[in-house]
Amino acid sequence: MTSSSWDGTITSTQFHNAASTFSEIWNNFDLGFPHWSWINFPNKPGFAATKLQGYLSLENMILPITTEEECVLAGIEDLTCSNEDSFDDTAILVQKDSKERHHYDFHVIYSSSFRVPVLYFRAYCSDGEPLAIEDLEKDFPAYTAQELAVCKWTFITREEHPYLNRPWYTLHPCGTSEWMKLLFSNEPSVVSQGGVAIEKYLTSWFSVVSPVFGFKIPLKFSTFMNCGNVATVI
Repeated sequence: MTSSSWDGTITSTQFHNAASTFSEIWNNFDLGFPHWSWINFPNKPGFAATKLQGYLSLENMILPITTEEECVLAGIEDLTCSNEDSFDDTAILVQKDSKERHHYDFHVIYSSSFRVPVLYFRAYCSDGEPLAIEDLEKDFPAYTAQELAVCKWTFITREEHPYLNRPWYTLHPCGTSEWMKLLFSNEPSVVSQGGVAIEKYLTSWFSVVSPVFGFKIPLKFSTFMNCGNVATVI
């Protein structure tokens, strides 16, 4: 399928294939993050038993500390931290320990309605106490907090987890297919291979989603995915 005729969506089978490739390659790199794993749910009510019923899971992640937060913890009033040598890194590490870091679980689930991946997440303290959305805002980078202030319950919503049947936060999938199509319209591999490489779908998707939480897809992972190492074209 050429990028011009592709609408930015994928099938559940393609999602499973993309998730399998993404997690396998991610876990083979020493990226400093927890591993992704595929969680099977073959007995989900209303669905036939199939390995495709499940989701991609990364749990117990602590969000990277932001530059602004490092400055505050180090007692520096200038939040730009333009002079990185003006404070002692050791002092920052000590200060980090004095402020509890919250834990995050991320689940990527295929939406049959939108036909795109949807990120579900929950956040909690070390004692398991869940965080309210007001507490989440303190963990997020400034641009995410600003977005929440403008459209809190359309940007991040609270819905029942499709498999766990418990309330989780989720990034609303509206518009996902449009920006996925836009991302791939300028992807060099689309031109060279004559179509969209499904294995690269989740990498591109994460490149947009992960900055919401203040972290990015590591460069060496993105480089590997973009060097023609995977190429099942849709």
